[in-house]
Amino acid sequence: MKPRTRVNHPPQTVFPAGRRALVSPIYQSVKFELEDLAATERVWSGREPGFHYSRVGNPTVSELEELLAELQGREACIATGSGIAAVALALIAFLSAGDHVVGFIETYGPTRALLSKTLGRFGVTHELVSLHDIAAVEHALSRVKTRVVWFESPTNPMLKIADVEAICRLSHDHGALVMLDNTLAGLEAHAQFPIDVYVHSLTKSANGHGDVMGGAIIASQQLIDQVRMQANVFGPALDPHAAFLILRGLRTYHIRRAAQCASAQKIAEWLALHPRVARVHYPGLESHPSHQLAREQMTDFGSVVTVDLKGDPEHSRRFADGLTLFSSVASLGSTESLIVPPQLQQPQGLTKDQVLLSSVLPTTSRLSIGLEDPDDLIADLETALTSAFAPNE
Repeated sequence: MKPRTRVNHPPQTVFPAGRRALVSPIYQSVKFELEDLAATERVWSGREPGFHYSRVGNPTVSELEELLAELQGREACIATGSGIAAVALALIAFLSAGDHVVGFIETYGPTRALLSKTLGRFGVTHELVSLHDIAAVEHALSRVKTRVVWFESPTNPMLKIADVEAICRLSHDHGALVMLDNTLAGLEAHAQFPIDVYVHSLTKSANGHGDVMGGAIIASQQLIDQVRMQANVFGPALDPHAAFLILRGLRTYHIRRAAQCASAQKIAEWLALHPRVARVHYPGLESHPSHQLAREQMTDFGSVVTVDLKGDPEHSRRFADGLTLFSSVASLGSTESLIVPPQLQQPQGLTKDQVLLSSVLPTTSRLSIGLEDPDDLIADLETALTSAFAPNE
């Protein structure tokens, strides 16, 4: 074989029987070869398991999917290239023109936009109610035949806690699928409830290092089979190298999350006593209106702390600019602490009444607590608060 041919058909290393790599390899390949045409036809048609094209399935991605499904306590998973891709795919897989969705005012902004601006163009209708208004949920379900009920708990950014049991019961009583964006609650949270479809943004705590994006849809095998048919058409596949990085991040997920939640609790308690703070939103505080519900439903209280400062938006701007250990960037769940100040998270596409129900104020900032020492973070917050409210500044 001549060199020009050999470099395109190199020898392949095969592990001896009984040996394996401790860390699974990255199958950074789009295409997979099968032994003959008959096998190719069986795999392509789905009559036999196997891999042939990474948009349809990849060994590295499949390893991640199997792990996530097991953590969430369900049968199957499909990974996507981002969290919002998982949201879109989950909704598209189960909605048709004329279907109706009941959602919530407190829902993540891009998800609301997907419902109103994108799916609305194709004849899907929706209604938004307040997460804590269970009577409104029941009224919405009884008034219009509903295909999907979509919600988050805790919500982003105000950390409101849904009564998951009540939402599941009402939804199923009216024949609706229950879909939960479980990102802030964590990979194992809410598994005890009869939720039909879980969605996670793997970009956040699952990866945990702020260097790769991903999403996941987790459900029964039957429901995931329906999702995968649409995934093969739309192509929101997760890259195998990204899947490898998320798998690597998951090795330290529980240790990271425990440390971050402990720090978040300490910081929330400190902020709650600060004279420049109007209110702290954190389900781990006894002052949180749904603290007891969170204790009953959640595995922890999370690593996000949302704070309403006293003063006006300019004080909040100075506060954000005065921080040195908190970076003003999008997203959450990194090893570094992050802040989204009010100027970057005001609700879009809501009426004035809905904005009031969202509880997001012009002085509301969202803190994502990282792995720094909590005493250093508290010192940084104190310095920034002092500077923000200093006279003549």
